[in-house]
Amino acid sequence: MRVLVTGAAGMLGSSIVEQWARQRPDDEVVRFTRSTVDLLNANATRAAINAARPDAIIHAAARVAGITEKLAKPATFLRENLQIDGSVISAAIDLEVPELLYISSGAIYPAGMRQPLVEEDILAGELEPANEGYALAKITGAKLCEYASTQYGFAYRAAVPSNLYGPGDDFSPGRAHLVASTIAKAHAAVAAGDDTISVWGDGTARREFTYAPDLASWLVGQIGSLAEWPSLLNLGVGVDHSIRDYYDAAARVVGFDGEFDYDVTKPAGVMQRLLDSSRARKLGWNPSTTLDEGYAACYAAYLATPASNERHAR
Repeated sequence: MRVLVTGAAGMLGSSIVEQWARQRPDDEVVRFTRSTVDLLNANATRAAINAARPDAIIHAAARVAGITEKLAKPATFLRENLQIDGSVISAAIDLEVPELLYISSGAIYPAGMRQPLVEEDILAGELEPANEGYALAKITGAKLCEYASTQYGFAYRAAVPSNLYGPGDDFSPGRAHLVASTIAKAHAAVAAGDDTISVWGDGTARREFTYAPDLASWLVGQIGSLAEWPSLLNLGVGVDHSIRDYYDAAARVVGFDGEFDYDVTKPAGVMQRLLDSSRARKLGWNPSTTLDEGYAACYAAYLATPASNERHAR
């Protein structure tokens, strides 16, 4: 099999490529990164996919960032994700690629719903304002896959993971998601000798985070069998933690023994987003990495990055 992975340099995409080499060494993996093709350019994307001639596509590329940047640039997140998904999925349809796995997001679900969230909850209420632009694009991408499957008979499916974290995460200020941000902030505090870390909100909001290599490992084994999936499939660990819990985990792995300063004037997003992944469990989904194990792997990766080494040296 020849599989094409978009976003192959990202956190999940790079994990998928790594796991594919381990689990399916006889297959060929074509990697699309920002340096190989501009997915915002529909013509260039179609030409690149046509040249690759894949049997399946894992579409993991997206414009992503933390809450700070999403609040500042909602039009950018809506426009660019619509363009990226339109380029890839439309090319796959036109070129009759038989199987495509679209990586969506738990942000597609309405805010304020009862928990945990099931796949039927999509479009059942208003979206979280901070994520609205990004969420609208990811809903559209998932729906396009559903319609392509219905209209053309392809096996195009959407995975809906919980929040993800892992060694390939983006730790840069303003772009980092929660886990990466807690690690970077705790490390910076220890390096500077600070005894407090500022936290947006009161720390009680709850989030579900899945270790990206766990998800990648399972998805690799699913390619070739996507026709057995429903149109949407939730993929989470089934347990959530408070924002405070994630900062405590960062403090443990980094060695920070100070205090947290909660800024309740800052937005904290929805109070809870927990996915019901029981349908995926019936297909064999069973993530095993504990939070502390995942944090340790992430911090080791953080320390291995050149930018982190420079900060650590200072």
